[in-house]
Amino acid sequence: MSEARLLERFVRYCETPSVTGEERAMVDTLAAELAGLGIECLEDDAAGPARAGAGNLIARIPPAGGPETSPGEAGVPSRGAAWIAFFAHVDTVPHDGPIAVVDDGGTFRSAGPTILGADNKAAVAVAMELATRLAAEPGPVGVELVFTVAEEQGLRGATALDVEALRSGCGFVLDHATPIGEVIVAAPTYKKLIADFRGVESHAGIRPEAGRSAIAAATAAIATMDLGRLDGETTANIGVIDGGTAPNVVAGRCRVEGEARALDAGRAEQVAQAMVDACSWAAGEAGVDVDLLVETYFRGYRLKPSSRPLAIARAALEDRGIEPVEVSTGGGSDANALRAAGFDALLLANGTAANHTADESVGADALVEMLGVCMAIVDEAGRR
Repeated sequence: MSEARLLERFVRYCETPSVTGEERAMVDTLAAELAGLGIECLEDDAAGPARAGAGNLIARIPPAGGPETSPGEAGVPSRGAAWIAFFAHVDTVPHDGPIAVVDDGGTFRSAGPTILGADNKAAVAVAMELATRLAAEPGPVGVELVFTVAEEQGLRGATALDVEALRSGCGFVLDHATPIGEVIVAAPTYKKLIADFRGVESHAGIRPEAGRSAIAAATAAIATMDLGRLDGETTANIGVIDGGTAPNVVAGRCRVEGEARALDAGRAEQVAQAMVDACSWAAGEAGVDVDLLVETYFRGYRLKPSSRPLAIARAALEDRGIEPVEVSTGGGSDANALRAAGFDALLLANGTAANHTADESVGADALVEMLGVCMAIVDEAGRR
């Protein structure tokens, strides 16, 4: 019964539109369902700073026996070991047309040429089923469920979240698209580069020598860059190049967007600076101007072996008969923003695959297993 409810939730959530910046319908759906379960929830004021369609939604489920209290503060729940948190983001990347979910022999896929939305609706559905179970039978620790917004564009919702307002001392982010059992112990710093080349337009057939091509300068810059996997912990990429007005006009403008990622923050800075230097050199050689902007979208981290959520997750996975596999990742998640704010968050795999593509999928068995892992985490946290 509860497994069928979990799967129904997943399909319904995937088919509820919630592209970054348009999360309102999804947040309202979750708030209404939580209220129906008698679970306390609130929406924070992150919508503005996160440039999102809604704020982050925070739900709290006290442990068995009622809220834990701090000495001298009767009725005020304490922050720390008595509570743990689970995080899932409600927004998706942009997609054309509505999402329709099909069950392909136990594997959920999109019926059309769109994403499925399992990133991160798989985790949202698991968290909501966990809430339903704990509302009926509270666990040994209090549980906070945090549904964030605007994750897909710079982790903006989690960045705007006030982690000091949480009662939990640690938490788990269910947002890594790999087989269940992978535990992410390191993630990169992400630097974004925007280079706007400004040349001189002229007629390409009559007076090409009077022009100075912004596109030629941009491509010369890219040609000198080291791109792809630079080493075991570092990548660089140019993902967007856009410029010019017509084939018969020497291009007066060209924008290039790229990124550098590295588990070592200093290395990310070094690679980004090399990309900047390439743009400056190419602009000078071509006699054009270039405006350069480098932004840090999120900071990387390496977990300490003493991390409490790491110990809890290891034990919970083993309790489920799953061997924990500790890995690093080249992607970012809300865990980056939470850890940068001083909150001990651990990123876990959720069994999804091919996220951000029309081939995205997740098995029904993976959704059920992830729920089991979350229940085991709650039980293990109560033993620690």
